[in-house]
Amino acid sequence: MTDKIQSLKQELARVFDDNLRTKQWQNYVDYTIIGLIILSTVEVFLSTYDGIVEKYGLWLKVVDYFTTAFFTIEVSLRIWCADLIDDKYKGFWGRVRYCFSFYGLIDVLSTYPFYLHFFMPVPYIALKALRIARLMRVFRYMKAFNVLSRAMRAKKDEMWVSVQFLTIITLILSFVLFFVEHEAQPEVYNNGWTSVLWAFAQYIGDPGGFADTPPITVTGRIIACIIGVLGIAIFAVPAGLIGSAFSEVMEKDERKEKSEGWAERLHLAFERKLDRPTGFQIVPRYVSIVEIQARLGLKEDEILDAVASSDEMRLINLACTQPAELRPADKLAVENFVVNTPYGCCIDRGSKVTIVTPSNIVDPVMGWWGYYIAEIGGFNFVSRELGQTRPYHSFYQYKPENLAAHQQEFMADINRLVDSEDKWLFSVMAASGANEPEYPEQFHFGYGAKKGDDSYTDSDITLNDTQTFETFYQQFASLLESKYHLHAEKQKYHNNSVKTLFARHLEHRINAITLRVAWSVTCWDMRAIQIAQDLANTINTIITKTDVPVNPDLKAKQMGYAEQEN
Repeated sequence: MTDKIQSLKQELARVFDDNLRTKQWQNYVDYTIIGLIILSTVEVFLSTYDGIVEKYGLWLKVVDYFTTAFFTIEVSLRIWCADLIDDKYKGFWGRVRYCFSFYGLIDVLSTYPFYLHFFMPVPYIALKALRIARLMRVFRYMKAFNVLSRAMRAKKDEMWVSVQFLTIITLILSFVLFFVEHEAQPEVYNNGWTSVLWAFAQYIGDPGGFADTPPITVTGRIIACIIGVLGIAIFAVPAGLIGSAFSEVMEKDERKEKSEGWAERLHLAFERKLDRPTGFQIVPRYVSIVEIQARLGLKEDEILDAVASSDEMRLINLACTQPAELRPADKLAVENFVVNTPYGCCIDRGSKVTIVTPSNIVDPVMGWWGYYIAEIGGFNFVSRELGQTRPYHSFYQYKPENLAAHQQEFMADINRLVDSEDKWLFSVMAASGANEPEYPEQFHFGYGAKKGDDSYTDSDITLNDTQTFETFYQQFASLLESKYHLHAEKQKYHNNSVKTLFARHLEHRINAITLRVAWSVTCWDMRAIQIAQDLANTINTIITKTDVPVNPDLKAKQMGYAEQEN
């Protein structure tokens, strides 16, 4: 039930994204909301005509009650899922903060006061006047208003400085005005408030005539002229600032639209290719910048902008996939990946085994390789793809006092997938690259013991079924050596006994394995998918004891990854 409620909440968050340019069914809801806002406004306007009220009062009241009921439900749902729209609206006080935001306040004032007249002696007409504020809700769908508000936010500091400057200068001039005019007309300028009120009233044209005390001295009239010039500046300066910001925002939006178009073209570079050793159609592990330029005709700056605008691609430097001692040359490439969660990817296949790539955001290609292990073997898959790379907080480490953004969601998803002690978790990470030395072995297995301890005697290891793991390890290590001339080891080079290992903080004590694989295999070996297939088959033979049929999607010739659900 909880999952269904969360799924409904996510759907509502997509409905309330206020974006009319997406081609989703949720846009019909957006247009319905806009239509009812206009209908409600027309109803309020028509209710000001007595003749129309006498003739069509019943229908006007039906429209009034219907739109109010609709908007009550809609606003309540907006408040409920506000935390998915923006993280700052989480919790009770976050919802209160949303209600006092610009659009939240308009939503509340134009909807809920309607019900007050049922409980309090408040004139219904007075409450109905608040309903006109509902028309301002259309602003959230208007690009022009959105651009204007962003322009004002961009220049708010400069505008505030100009207001402060004009205020201080006006106060100084108003006090000088008092001293010179008090001598000439003491009954009019009998205190400083009179001159201050007169000076500031000039900026708005003194519409009420409440500061009709013009100066009569020469000095006073000169000050009045200066204030008149400042009156022009008080509008001209903000107008100039907003105008320049408006142009900047428009240029930024235009650049963003172009970048999104380039990103769509860039996805073409990730058309599936035949992996000959397996016969599978595979998304390329990466595509170099030079190849993209040659194949798609995009310039380097266009490629960089396209990657920056996409949540499913990132730049990688292939030099980091080789030991630094080899002094590899920098080579930029683009990597594509699946995103369906705030931290990256979570695919639940109901399997006993879960493949996790906790560091793929900084480990090029490891998520790609882990994805295909899970896809071929029918395993669950969790990958950290999104977040900051500097400063970097690894999801492999779990420190409650210093959690990275969305690390709790990552842990919650894994807890959901490995919910009993017979479940298995393989954390796939990189080895033998960047600043790490090049080891004689390419596959490094760890299970929570100290460096150099390949026994199972330590009570703190992250294994429940040591016999099954040993059988799996021996069979896979033998296969690697006989078929690929590659080598495996366990607990030889890496210390896996650290208390901050994320697998130690799961709700259940499970069989948690760390598999570090050399980039020479995952990034450069043309047999990488075949090795992933053999690893998946060995896991199924020894651990799950099932024979998983080949997923037809692996044979499909299509663009990029298949669409995945949470």
